[in-house]
Amino acid sequence: MEHIDCDICVIGAGMAGLACATRLTEAGLQVTVIDKGRGPGGRMAARRTEIDGETVSFDHGAQYFTARDPEFQAAVKGWEEMGVVARWPAAGDGAFVGTPGMNGPIRTMAQTLNVHWSTRAETITREDGAWRIEAGEITLLAKTVLVAIPAEQTHSLLHNVASDFGEIASQASSAPCWAVMVGFSKKLGIAEDVLRNLDAPISWAARNSAKPGRTGDECWVLHASPARSRDLIDLPKEEAATVLLNDFFAQTGAEPVEPTHIAAHRWLYAMAEAVKGEPARYDAEKRIGIAGDYLHSPRVEGAWLSGVALAERVLTPE
Repeated sequence: MEHIDCDICVIGAGMAGLACATRLTEAGLQVTVIDKGRGPGGRMAARRTEIDGETVSFDHGAQYFTARDPEFQAAVKGWEEMGVVARWPAAGDGAFVGTPGMNGPIRTMAQTLNVHWSTRAETITREDGAWRIEAGEITLLAKTVLVAIPAEQTHSLLHNVASDFGEIASQASSAPCWAVMVGFSKKLGIAEDVLRNLDAPISWAARNSAKPGRTGDECWVLHASPARSRDLIDLPKEEAATVLLNDFFAQTGAEPVEPTHIAAHRWLYAMAEAVKGEPARYDAEKRIGIAGDYLHSPRVEGAWLSGVALAERVLTPE
């Protein structure tokens, strides 16, 4: 059992958590980040696989992002200069993607921070004026704990120790999404690289191989609508993938083709509905806070802004 003492523990290494940790680290504070994932991404994850001897990366979560807030625009400009994001006009004016996968900026931020991967926060308890976080084989004792994970997971983790924040998180709801990653040996007869239809079983389809910096001859990512995802929520991954690929062919009218690769991922908390109020919450007396897109807006930018807002609350408590 490993024991870690730290000043600040950030739970969650998605966009909100890493934006928060980055701002705090830049201010000279010592921050430890833990995340249950095996690597950087969260809902900006990229799935690597081998197809016909070539390593291909699929963006199976967030497909692109935009930047409207001046501070976030400045961050994106820096990422663009570093080559970890690029513009993707096919998704619309002002659309960006991470390169070589959507987790490009996440990976870059994580490299400058102290992040423990494959470390799931299981319980949080108060101990001698600090926070004790049990995370599998690791126990952390932190003066401050900042939780930046999906609302449903935040509620589960905090409802017994910070009931007010747990209650706020419980007010948010997230729609599920089945994502299908599929590769073909030749280009499909579909002219567009992006297809949107919020009323159809496949609400989003994108030619992943057409994004900047991607590899693979003909690779697509399909996202089922919330309604279709709920219909199929309990299916095994292989069955869900087959059903949704058939939906895709039926919607587009493209000739059904046997894929060279197909896999599915079920996002239980894909799209959050924002809770009204402040973009981040922090209790300066108890030294605990929460951040996430569900407190701001269900976008990559919303997660970043919430994370930064939480960091500012820590740095300048009322």
